[in-house]
Order: sequence, then C-alpha cells, then structure tokens
Amino acid sequence: MTEHCDVAIIGGGPVGAALAVALQQGDLDVRVLEARAPGLPSSDARALALSYGSRLLLQRLGVWNALRAVSRIRTIHISQRKSFGRALLHAEELRVPDLGYVLPYPELHNALDAAMQRGGTRVTYGAVVTRLEGETGQAVIGYRENETEHTLHTKLAVVADGGKLLAQRFPAETRDYGQSAVITHVTCQSTQPDTAFERFTSQGPLALLPYQNGYELVWTAPHAEAQQMLGWSELEFLDRLHEHFGDRVGKFLEVGKRSCFPLGLRRAPKVTPLPHTVLVGNAAQTLHPVAGQGFNMGVRDAWALAQTLLDGAPGTIGSAAMLAEYCAQRKLDRNAGIRFTDGLVRLFSNDFALLDSGRAASLSLLDCLSPAKTFVAKRMMFGANG
Repeated sequence: MTEHCDVAIIGGGPVGAALAVALQQGDLDVRVLEARAPGLPSSDARALALSYGSRLLLQRLGVWNALRAVSRIRTIHISQRKSFGRALLHAEELRVPDLGYVLPYPELHNALDAAMQRGGTRVTYGAVVTRLEGETGQAVIGYRENETEHTLHTKLAVVADGGKLLAQRFPAETRDYGQSAVITHVTCQSTQPDTAFERFTSQGPLALLPYQNGYELVWTAPHAEAQQMLGWSELEFLDRLHEHFGDRVGKFLEVGKRSCFPLGLRRAPKVTPLPHTVLVGNAAQTLHPVAGQGFNMGVRDAWALAQTLLDGAPGTIGSAAMLAEYCAQRKLDRNAGIRFTDGLVRLFSNDFALLDSGRAASLSLLDCLSPAKTFVAKRMMFGANG
C-alpha cells in the first residue's frame, strides 16, 4: 500500500508529538508513525524535569493546563561534595515565576497524545518502521502495521524515535562517561519546598528534584557501583545516600523502586543525514542528565522545526534550503548545550586534588556575580538562544 503526506514523524513520544501539535497551526498533511499499540498508555514511570522555557512552549501548544501532577522548582542549590563552594539560583532574582518543574513522564506523553487527537493529527499506532531512504524530491518510509507492509512518500521525514533506524549507516559520535544513573523516589525528614539540589561528587553528579511528597533522585556512579546500589537493602541505601549527600534535607526515610540507566553522550554527526530527512530530540543528541538539558533541548528542536515549516512556502518543505535554515537556527543551542553538559561532567566528576579549590571558587564566584548567575540560569531555562 502506497501513501503520501507532507511531513511524516517517526516516533510519537513527547518530542515527536510536540512537533505534530505545533504543526496543527498550519495546513500541512502530517502523519505520525508510532510503534506503540493503539490505546496503550506510556509505561515509562520516570519523573521528567522541564525547564521554564519548555513550559512556555507547552503553553503555546495548549498542553500545559492539562498537566496536573506538577511540582515546581523555584530554587536550585548547587554544591560540590567535600568543598565549601556552593551557589543558589532563585526564580525571583531572575524575575520568572519558576525555574523548572517535575512531573510524571506518562502525564506529559498522554497530554500530548490527547492534543494530537483533538487537533486531528493522523497517528498510525502499531507502525514499525523498517526502512527510510532519501530520494530526489522526497523521502520514502517503509513500515509494517498489522502484518501489512506500507510505503509512505513524504516531503519531509522527521526521525524522533531515538535514531536507531539510521544508526548503522550513520554512526553517532559517542562518549562513555563510565557512569550509570540510579533513579528512584525518596522521602526525607526536612523536605525543602520547591528546591532542587545538584551536588557534584567525584563519582558523578547527584540530583534531588522536588516531586510529590519527597524527591526524585538521580544518583550517578560508575557502572559497577550503580549496579551494586540496586541490590542494597532499603536501610543501606538510605544510609549511604545520607552519607553521600549530607544533612540539607535531614535523614532519608523511604526509597521507592530503583532503576539504572547507563549514561553517555551520543551525537549524530549530521541532523540531516539523508535528503528530505531530519533528526530531532534524542535521535539528534542524547545528553548526560546533569542540569536537565536533554529533553528540553528536544522540545526546542520540535518548536524550531515547526516554525521553519510553518513560515516557509509550501514548495520548500523538506528542501535542502529549508533544512539548512533549520540547522542554522539550532546550531548554537545544540552545540552549546552539548558543550555545557559535557563540560560539567568532565570538570566535576573526578577527584583531582589540584582542581578542588578551583571548582569550589568557581561555584562561590557564580553565587556572588549576578550577571554570571543570570547567564547560567537562562542557559538552563531557555538554551543558548535565550
């Protein structure tokens, strides 16, 4: 069966769905190919950290008000273990209502799913994409649905599913940090409302994100140690967490189900690897979770691509000129975001004694210099493009 459309989005996760919803403002024939079965809600139980800038984009998409289980971040406490250095970022100092938010991944995913349905976006669930080719004037996608093979011709194919489809032909640039993240929910004696903690240690950063009745914990450690953490008893886990983090939130009381994910930098060498094809979100770049930049960068990818498509003439969809314009718009934010997160991990995730005083001084200097603090906070909230 052969089909045609203007824009085909491979992957209906939050980034792909955000792009589809943004494109509802135009008169384009948009298709979303989603491998998930129809009616099957997201099974990803993680909490998601959203920047204030992402909230503004979700408001423009008409999705933000549908989100209910949202925890606010109004203060970010940044510190280094075994060091005097620390910095505080406050929303009121930056004249914004919040610095960020924490919410369940499935809630955002389901809200965007509902927005696609309300706006009439054509979503094919259970679509397993098996082939993607770029040709003169179009991209050609092969996919299987209910054991039936389909061919979709599109002016622009957007890969938003992680990039595995093109991984063998266009290998990504990768960096293994030698770290994994243990993710869980913890409660404690002295929860500090609306305050997130980013603590740098020699084995990697540790983050506490305010969420529901406690904190969502992201504890980074070398691969082997992270695997050991999964086997610790609840009491041992909580005691070691207190030793590692300190007394800022009192004694840790409870820990939820633990999961573990390897961390690294994965960057597609070109976000337009084939004619009439573009990568967005995790398909274009997968970042270390430090400073919470990865998903928020993906939302900015989706918004910028949608505006490029909506502002351009119909005949330019998927053209080399259109894709070059999009790449130029995203180049600064993408490159700066990758350097920012990569630099933080490499600078702070070691025990080089000669760097200790310099790292501590840099945090203290950041806390004292309002322009520097504003620069860092705006980078975290809005990306390099502001």
